[in-house]
Amino acid sequence: MFNEKTIAFVGGGTMGEAMIRGLLAQGSVEPGQIIVADPWAERVVELIEKYGIRGTEDNREAAEAGQIVVLSIKPQSMPYVLPEIRGHLRRQDLLLSIIAGAPIKKLADGTAHAAVVRSMPNTPAQIGQGITVWTATPEVTEEQQKQAQAILQSLGQEIYVDEEDYLDMATALSGSGPGYVFLFMEALIDAGVHLGFSRRIAEELVFQTMQGSVEYARRSGKHVAELRNQVTSPGGTTAAALYHMEKGGLRTVMSRGIWAAYERSRQLGQGEPDEGPTL
Repeated sequence: MFNEKTIAFVGGGTMGEAMIRGLLAQGSVEPGQIIVADPWAERVVELIEKYGIRGTEDNREAAEAGQIVVLSIKPQSMPYVLPEIRGHLRRQDLLLSIIAGAPIKKLADGTAHAAVVRSMPNTPAQIGQGITVWTATPEVTEEQQKQAQAILQSLGQEIYVDEEDYLDMATALSGSGPGYVFLFMEALIDAGVHLGFSRRIAEELVFQTMQGSVEYARRSGKHVAELRNQVTSPGGTTAAALYHMEKGGLRTVMSRGIWAAYERSRQLGQGEPDEGPTL
């Protein structure tokens, strides 16, 4: 699939490294088929020594070297990076972006390149346990789609969608999702400490409860509402807790929060400045 292909990573941050590590672990490519560009010379040297890949501080050099160019930069770097690589991609090359909130039109216009894959991974991708939603322009060939899929699988699972609008939805649900989970975990741990557990024991109880519950739900094949009913005995402890959570509007608060994230993703994609939440 990647025979004689060079994959260029423009941006050597955490997510870029996760993709490099995953591809090499899969045996999909040889180290010599990867080049990474990063403005920090120390970071380039670190990645070269760690993975045996090639490296440069010049984004143009990386873009020219790669038949597949992965944009693994932060959104605020786009105004500087896109003009740098503009004109350095060949028509047959593939541009794959993991930049949060960056719409295809902005990527295509900024690089003067039509074959674009836009994707939205999430934080667990750093350990190969992420979920990435992605889509592609009509100019992306079937072979390039397979290549993009293989690269994104280095981060965990992936889901292809036909319409770009789903990327903003994915940003709100799965992209930002780890933040919601971590907040819920934090609340559970704090509640455990309030009950009298040490923080270490409370953390261990919550971590394993979360992990076990997710795996059980996945293997059972049952609707999560049915699973919730299984552990909610009439008049029992779980029923008492869930009553107060529902009374406090837990579902409504979560739904409103995720909708706010979706709207914010769309705003950022349209170029509105990131001024933070309005209270």
